[in-house]
This record gives sequence, structure tokens and C-alpha cells, in this order.
Amino acid sequence: MGLGFTEDDFKKSPGVFSGGYQMRINLAKVLVSEPNMLLLDEPTNFLDIISIRWLEGFLRNWKSEFIIVSHDRNFIDSVTTHIVGINRCKIRKIKGDTGKYYSLIDKDEEIHEKRRVNEEKKRKQIEEYVNTFRAKARRAKSVQSSIKQLDRMGRIEKLESIRTLSFSFNSVPFRAPVMMETTDISFSYSGEEPYIIKDFSLLVERGDKICIAGANGKGKTTLAKVLAGVKEPVKGTIRVNPQVMMSYYEQGNTAKLHNDITIEDEILLSHPGKHKTDVRNICGAMMFPGDDALKKISVLSGGERSRVLLAKTLLKPSNLLILDEPTHHLDMESCSALFDAVTRYDGAAIVVTHDEYFLHKVATKLIIFLEKRVVVFPGNYSEFLDQIGWASKDVLDAREKARGVMKSPASGNKKEERKRRARELAARREKLGPFEKRIAKLEEDIVASEKEDKILTDELVKSSGEQNAKAIIQLSKDLKELKVKIDSLYDELDGVVTEYEKIKKEVEI
Repeated sequence: MGLGFTEDDFKKSPGVFSGGYQMRINLAKVLVSEPNMLLLDEPTNFLDIISIRWLEGFLRNWKSEFIIVSHDRNFIDSVTTHIVGINRCKIRKIKGDTGKYYSLIDKDEEIHEKRRVNEEKKRKQIEEYVNTFRAKARRAKSVQSSIKQLDRMGRIEKLESIRTLSFSFNSVPFRAPVMMETTDISFSYSGEEPYIIKDFSLLVERGDKICIAGANGKGKTTLAKVLAGVKEPVKGTIRVNPQVMMSYYEQGNTAKLHNDITIEDEILLSHPGKHKTDVRNICGAMMFPGDDALKKISVLSGGERSRVLLAKTLLKPSNLLILDEPTHHLDMESCSALFDAVTRYDGAAIVVTHDEYFLHKVATKLIIFLEKRVVVFPGNYSEFLDQIGWASKDVLDAREKARGVMKSPASGNKKEERKRRARELAARREKLGPFEKRIAKLEEDIVASEKEDKILTDELVKSSGEQNAKAIIQLSKDLKELKVKIDSLYDELDGVVTEYEKIKKEVEI
């Protein structure tokens, strides 16, 4: 079935497989029944980045329909054609990606608020008229008509604020350029070879946002624990600046919480000097307002437990964060809040993640776990995908030899490297340039059309308030035609981007 199993894999017991293989086994069971539709509930949970990319490719090639429940924004945008979202207890389906969905939600709520304000203004004017002329006999008929108009109007309620995470880490200043330096560290739980991590060196500088990514079972969490000081390296040295104040977030599904106490007490247990007011404020920020903070840990869902762990991390003053899979179990809005908090954080952060949206948004440097090596990539995630990408070990080795991107700065000829990269970039521009120009033009047209949509919508709101039937009919017609145009532009953009990605893969070395 093309699910990536080898002949040897069929001889193994299912219990020895990693999360990615378990997912493929489960999917194989489903496919044996020859379905014409798939319903996948959080299929990326517990999968590493390589398995997620495999699943993306599988679903893009799936010929029939599927429905996915997921909080992984990058995954959703890469495989789906439509978004079905639940907002304010209402279900809405749109054609497009999550960015378009949230843009439309924001626009709808903006229109709702404008309509509400306009209606309140009109209601106030009518009420003032009624109160002024109620006692005038010659205006009695007009006043009664205005009262009936008020009864017919009803009221547009003001939208209540939706509870979402909004927080920042408790950062303290750090002025030195280097925070931590590891030199040739090796680690295994037995203390002997084979080592999980071998001869690994890393320089953590002030402001670094370093993401750790790679296949499951290779040692990402172990490395995080070694860097956090939870585990000692068998060999090598770790030098930490004395001014460093570290805060470590342990993976939500392995961290120990006390099931028989409340959320508030769990946080106080880790920070006994904190005032209850501070703890309650943090609980509120983590969406446990009021008496919700008195819930027992034992009744919490996976996402709620993760938010408790985040609350404990937030209270600790720090200038170096080490976070192990912090987005696991969080919903999409909570993930966005975390992206923003880590990006704004004044200190350095080292984050284990398989979330490609997070990698794109946050990483300034990467630690990549390959087949039998751990390497530091001195660039962001887009550069990593352009220069190396996720591929088999053989392909990685070939690219490494051709490009030298994994070598230390002192190990190669920098001038030759710059020339080689310049030649590569020139060749890429020649093939990709026309596509990039077309994409830019389509995006420009979409922005202009959506601005026009906003103007027409505002005019429609105004005409509705003035009860201008003729204008309402014309504006409604114009808006309908414009929406068809915008959908057409998005469809064309999807096609051009697909072709662009195809050509981009062809020109990769």
C-alpha cells in the first residue's frame, strides 16, 4: 500500500514500533477495508516531524474525501481544501486555509460591531424623538409609529470576549553575549556506549531561539534534559554563565503532577513564596478563572494539564527557557499565544517541537536529529528546508558533501562557499522568478480586492442603517460578484503555488 513498511518490519511485533509506525499500522488497518472516505481525529498527535510529513504526502495523494480534526495549523493548511471551524457555538465552512478562515471571522465580528453601533445610534435617536414629542398631540401618530419601529428593531447584542491564552514569560535581563556552551558532550542512560548523544557541541547566545527537531526515539527529550541540567553528560563539558536563570518545561504527558490537589495548590507547591493573588492571576491567564482554579488535577484533560505546566513555568523568573513539546495537547489558539510569547521573550529559548508552523515562526537556529547524528544548523527553518530538507540519510549525506552546510565555519573555504551559494541562488531565481512574480501579483490583487470588499461592506452597513433599499440591492450584487472574483484569485494562487513548489523541488541540489 505504499505505507513505508519494509519486509523486515512485517516480522516485528507491533509493540516495538514508534508513534509514526503505530500511526501507519492503524492507517493500514483502515485502508484494508477499502474506504471511500477517511475521518482522522488528531492524527499528528505523538508523531515526529518526519512521520507528519509522510502523512501529509499520503493525504495529498488520497483520491477520495477526508475530514481531519487537528490543532496543527501547518498540517491542516498543507492537506485540506476547506476549513470547518466552530466559533461562538456556530459552525462555519469556508474554502481556503486557516489564515483565510480567521480573517473572515475577524471581518464578520468587525461588521457585527459596526452594525451594533449604528443600530444603537439609530435607536437612541428614535428614543430621543419619542421622549421629546410624546406629549405633543399633533405628533401622536408619528410618535406611535416610532415606538412600533423600536419594537421591530430588536437589539444586536455586543459580542462577549472569547477566553484565550494571553501571556508572557517572566524574563529577567541578561547582558553577556554567551549564555551556555557545550563541548563534545556524550550521553547514554547506561553511562556506556552506544551513546544517544555523542560529541555534541552547541553555543547558546543571548536572544537565540533554538528549535530541536527530528525523528522520535532519537534523543530530543534526552538532550533537553541534559541541557536543562536534569541529566549529567557522561563525557564533555557544559559551561553555563552564572547570570543564567533557567526555566524548564517538561513534556506534558510525562511531567509529574499531583492528582489529588487543586490547580492553585499545584502551582503554589512549585512556588511556595508566591502570593495567592499572583497564582490566581496566572490561573486566569491560563484560562482557569475563578473557581476553575480549584479543580483537581485528576479531572483535567491533556490540554489543561499542559496549561498548568505552562503556568508553573511562567511564574519562574528566567532568561533561558528550555521547553519540551510545549504545543502538545494545546488547541490552535493556545499554540498561537505560545508562539507569540516565545518570540517576544527577551531571553534565549531552546524548544523541542515537531510543529512546523512553530519552527517557521520561532526558530533562528536548529538542532536536527538525523539517523545517527545530531547537528546544529545555523539558520532558520526556511533556510534549512531550502538547503537540506527532510530526506533519507543517503540524500542528506550527498547534500552535506555538496553544500558543506553542516561544517563549522572554520572547516571550509568561506569565499568558495559564498560563490557556490550565489551560483545556486542565480539558477533558482531563473526558474522560480516568473512564478514568484505571478504569486506576488496575485497576492497584490487579492489584497486590493479584499480592501474593496471591506469598503463595500462598510457602505452596505451604512445603507442598512439608512434603510436605503436601492443601495442595499446594488451593494449586495457588487459584493457577491467581488466574492466570486476573490475565490477565483485564491484558486489561481493555489495552482501557481503548487506548480512553484513542484519546480522548487526539481531545482534543489
